[in-house]
Amino acid sequence: MKISVLGAGAWGTAIACHAARRHPVHLWARNADQVRDMAARRENSRYLAGARFPDGLAVGADLGDALAASDGGLLLVGTTVAGFGEVLADIARQPGRGRPAAMLWLCKGIDPATGRLPHQVAQAAGLGIPCGALSGPSFAQEVAAGLPVALVAAATDPAVCGVAVQALHHGAARIYPGEDLVGVEIGGAMKNVIAIAAGICDGLELGHNARAALITRGLAEVARLGAALGASRDTFLGLAGVGDLVLTCTGDLSRNRRVGLALAAGEPLEAIVATLGHVAEGVPCARAARGLGMRHGVDLPITEAVVAVLDGRSGAREAVLALLSREPKAQET
Repeated sequence: MKISVLGAGAWGTAIACHAARRHPVHLWARNADQVRDMAARRENSRYLAGARFPDGLAVGADLGDALAASDGGLLLVGTTVAGFGEVLADIARQPGRGRPAAMLWLCKGIDPATGRLPHQVAQAAGLGIPCGALSGPSFAQEVAAGLPVALVAAATDPAVCGVAVQALHHGAARIYPGEDLVGVEIGGAMKNVIAIAAGICDGLELGHNARAALITRGLAEVARLGAALGASRDTFLGLAGVGDLVLTCTGDLSRNRRVGLALAAGEPLEAIVATLGHVAEGVPCARAARGLGMRHGVDLPITEAVVAVLDGRSGAREAVLALLSREPKAQET
């Protein structure tokens, strides 16, 4: 199958490396200097150093060429949520340069400018390509290294899931089809916010009991928002829900957890983000999720606490201890 990946960040590069072990893959980056470096080194030294490119992976900076390379196959969009709409607009300006059978986005979050979920951004772009989301518990470094991973491809059109399975279900990767696109997107977005809170909890050395309580209540918070948007609660018991949440809240490779750890240490947000060198989607997503919850009348206490810390309205210790000492009531569901 012909596959193109748009966006050469860590996750886009990792999924391109995985797919190229079985199929011809074209990895596109907007930055021509980055493309030249990747072509020369046969690795992405900026975002995924040490992961060697398979022979089947080509790189380029021409979007038309990338679209042509996915003709009749799969187009994977690996940009940030904030950059997703811009890339889709660029695709729309490339008529006649290839028509993929399906398109999947890899981003997890809520568009900070519009408050839209990725599928709503895709609908507004009007490309007419059958599409969906690829999500689940996955660190880029491990996927690039060929370690086991299980993901869910969610779409309202079952044919999209079929293309995803054909393209990516091989080696150590398992791809499971799903139809709850909204639930998968909410799970992928909100787990980053909860992970910042979990990082704060760990940074303050509040213990494993506190972290377990925070993750459990975080899952309930994610499910409440998802249910208000029409998602199935069962989705949050699967890979895109509790699976991704636990990984992101506890794994040392989690950028969002690292943001929380640094906030607990008293570091300023601007310095934390600059030091990461990668996008931590939980930072912009927290504010966007807070707005989404307010519009739908959903109580999101962990999200509210994270936003208060990010905005400097509350200290990290104050915010987390306030969460863990809320008045007793029936267990939140």
